[in-house]
Amino acid sequence: MPIYQLVLPSMGESVSEATITQWLKKVGDSVSADEAVVEVATDKVDSEVASEYGGVIKEILHPVNAVVAVDAPLVLIETDADVQQVIAPNATDQLEDTSDSTPIVETPEPSAPVEVAEAYMQQAQEIVSTPKVGTSHEKRFYSPLVKSIASEEHISESELDLIPGTGKDGRVTKRDILNFIKEPKTVESTAATMPKMADNNVEVKTKPTNTAEGVVPMTRMEQMISEHMTRSLQTSAHVQSFIEIDVTKLWNWREKVKKNFLNQHGVKLTFTPIFLQLVAQILPDFPLLNSSLEGTNIIKKKDINLGMATALPDGNLIVPVLKQANSLNLVGLAKKVHELASNARNNSLSPDDVQGGTYTVTNVGMFGSLTGTPIINQPQLAILALGAIRKVPAVLETEHGDVIAIRQQMVVSHSYDHRIVNGAMGGMFLLRLKERIEQWDETLNP
Repeated sequence: MPIYQLVLPSMGESVSEATITQWLKKVGDSVSADEAVVEVATDKVDSEVASEYGGVIKEILHPVNAVVAVDAPLVLIETDADVQQVIAPNATDQLEDTSDSTPIVETPEPSAPVEVAEAYMQQAQEIVSTPKVGTSHEKRFYSPLVKSIASEEHISESELDLIPGTGKDGRVTKRDILNFIKEPKTVESTAATMPKMADNNVEVKTKPTNTAEGVVPMTRMEQMISEHMTRSLQTSAHVQSFIEIDVTKLWNWREKVKKNFLNQHGVKLTFTPIFLQLVAQILPDFPLLNSSLEGTNIIKKKDINLGMATALPDGNLIVPVLKQANSLNLVGLAKKVHELASNARNNSLSPDDVQGGTYTVTNVGMFGSLTGTPIINQPQLAILALGAIRKVPAVLETEHGDVIAIRQQMVVSHSYDHRIVNGAMGGMFLLRLKERIEQWDETLNP
C-alpha cells in the first residue's frame, strides 16, 4: 500500500516553524480523511493538522515539544487512496528522524480549565466515593512530566492517586497537578503535614509532604511570548510619547447610544472599536507608522490591519488582527472586535486571524492602569496603549476665563521604533488622535 507523508502546512505569514503540542493519534490508529492527527502551536495560535487521506498511522516522526519546520514531514500514513504525493515504503529510513533518541510518549489530552474551586472539590468527592485508583490491580498511569512535578513538589504516590484526572481515560494532566498544588488542602491532607507530638508532648518535626513554594515551569505560550518580546527589545529602538485626552464628549455620546446600538446590531458598543476606527482613519496620514523594516528597506503597507491585544483567561495575551480596518464602519468594527475577542478566549482563532498586522492597539486601561509602555509587535514599527478613563478635575478655558470642571480623562502612550520613526511623527500622531476624540462629531456615527 502507498505511504502518505503528512507535512506541516504553512501557518501564515512570517511563521516558519511550529511546536508539536499533542498527538491525537498513535501508531496503528485509523484516521479518516480531513481528521485531525496532531496539534501544533506557533507563537501566535494553536492549530490542528488534518490528514488529506484516510488510512492507518504507520510512523510518528517527531515527539511532543519538538520544533518542526513548515513543509517538514510529521507522520507517515499507510493508505489505499490514490494519493498525489507518495514515498516508497522504505523511505522512512532516509528521513531525518528526530525520534530515534527520544521515544514517543503518549501524552494525556489537555484538560478543561478549572474555573472555580467548587468544581475541583466536586471531582475530588467523586474520586473519594469510588474505589481508589491505586488500590486496583491495574496501576494508574502517570506521564513523566507529571511524575517530575510530583517529585519536585514532594507529592507522594498516594496523593497522586487522589487527584482527579481530566485527561484521556482519567489520566492526570499537567494542568490537573498544578491545580492540585495551587488549591488549598483539605483538613485531612493538612493534618498529615502538621508537626507530630511524642508521648512527652515534645514536638517532633516531620518533613512536609508538600511545600507552599515550588518551581513551576513556564507554559509553552509563556515561553513563546517571552522570546517574542525579548527579540523585539533587541531589534527595535523603543521610545515613547504620552498625551492626556479629554474623552468626556465621546463618553457622553456612547452612554446615550449604547442601548440602542445593542438592540439594533446585537453587539455591545465598547470603546475599543471606537478607538480602532479613529486610529484607522488617522494612519493614512502617517504611512511610516503603518510600515515594517526589513534590513535597510522600509516596507510601506497598503492595507491597514489593526492588531488588538486581547487578554486570555489564563492571563496571557494574544493579538488577533482586524484586516482592512479602514474599510469598516463602526458597526462592522464592533462586530469584528466581538467575534475575534470571543474566538480568542475560546481558543478558536485560525492562524490567519493573527497574521498580517500592520499596527497594534492595546487597552491597558481595562486593568486599571493609567498608561503603559508596550513593546512593539514585530515586525511592526509602533503600538498604541490606551489608559484607564478616569473622572478627574481639569482646567477648562472658557470665554469667561478658566474654570475647574469634572471631566473624563485618559492618558495614551505611543511606543515606536526610533530607528525609523522620530519623536515629531510619534507625537504628532498622538496630537491628531487627541483632536479627533475631543472634537467628536456624533453626526458621523450611528
